[in-house]
Amino acid sequence: MNRAGSKDHMLVKAYVLLPLILSAFERDAGIISSHLRTPAPYVDMLNSAAAAVTVDLRDIRHEMRKQGIKVYQQQRLTNGIEARFLCRGYHDQMLLLYDVIAAQAAIHMRRYLGMDISAFKSYEDQYHIKPEARENS
Repeated sequence: MNRAGSKDHMLVKAYVLLPLILSAFERDAGIISSHLRTPAPYVDMLNSAAAAVTVDLRDIRHEMRKQGIKVYQQQRLTNGIEARFLCRGYHDQMLLLYDVIAAQAAIHMRRYLGMDISAFKSYEDQYHIKPEARENS
């Protein structure tokens, strides 16, 4: 059976989540630059994090193409974001609840900002992230 597996769902989830994180970093950089007296170091940090998100999003898109996955519809609902996608010829859908999006985005954002996320052990296990791989890139 070629239906979407857990890795496929993880790719779709990242495809939906990363643009939201990128928007948050860009929005926050704008707010900081207009409200702080010396915004440059903070904005530089946010821009660096946004650049890392952009690279990861590019890699996610590449992997999705390689795996035969295409998100063809995203819809904001009252309780979350629904993504409809095609995975190797099968139609599937995923609902990401706003509470889950907020929690996972906060963890991702901390990681992109270089903060310690070791308190979120299930995060690394869930996303198969090897911290040393991120540090070497």
